[in-house]
Amino acid sequence: MDAFFLLIPAVALVASLITLISGFGLGTLLLPVFALFFPLEVAIGLTAVVHLLNNLFKLGLLWKDIHWPTVLRFGVPGIVGAYLGARLMVLLGTREPLYHGVLHPVDPLDLVIAALMLIFGLLEISKRLNKLSLPSTWMVPGGVISGFFGGLSGHQGALRSLFLLRSGLAKEAFIATGVAIACLVDFTRLPTYARGDTLSMAREQWPLLLAATIAAFIGAWWGRKLIPKVTFRGVQLIVGVLILAIAGLLASGTI
Repeated sequence: MDAFFLLIPAVALVASLITLISGFGLGTLLLPVFALFFPLEVAIGLTAVVHLLNNLFKLGLLWKDIHWPTVLRFGVPGIVGAYLGARLMVLLGTREPLYHGVLHPVDPLDLVIAALMLIFGLLEISKRLNKLSLPSTWMVPGGVISGFFGGLSGHQGALRSLFLLRSGLAKEAFIATGVAIACLVDFTRLPTYARGDTLSMAREQWPLLLAATIAAFIGAWWGRKLIPKVTFRGVQLIVGVLILAIAGLLASGTI
């Protein structure tokens, strides 16, 4: 059995558990593992498939806690941002490499994703930045901005949290509402990704996607039981360190 058939589902399980508790993590951690074995634009598309299916599963687990007014106010503008971000991702993925890294050429998409990971990694590690939040008047532009980065690279959870932290939602409602908003972004970006190599690779790798999705379901189910017991801070530090390491590997052409 190929190594990636074991590695990718294992990471999907752990990342899904983390993301249910923290609101971010699945796409961030799963994307670079897919990128070890597939071109980055294809890896983003494959990650998005698992991300959407896992979000739909979590939606079933958390349905009763969703705060629908926040979904409408933040998530609907996010659809516009997600489409624009996904279009930019497709455009960057067609550009010529800028330089040759340690193992692979580095193109504009690699550098953009690495830069975003660096920013979001620092956001998670820094206590000062981690406490940032914006007033509710930022909900609509926040939805567009969060959706844009969700469409571009899948990095939407940390920004979404920045704009929703002062929404007054209880922890369960905060998590459930974030999942519903993420589903809107995923439904928007996937059709834009579904072109050429990405679509054909998704069809070819359906057993891998199925295994990763089932593993993510298990992680989400497990994480649902841990929500009352786990603090956000511990998860944020782990994810932040991993994001910074992955950003360095991407920018250097190692992955």
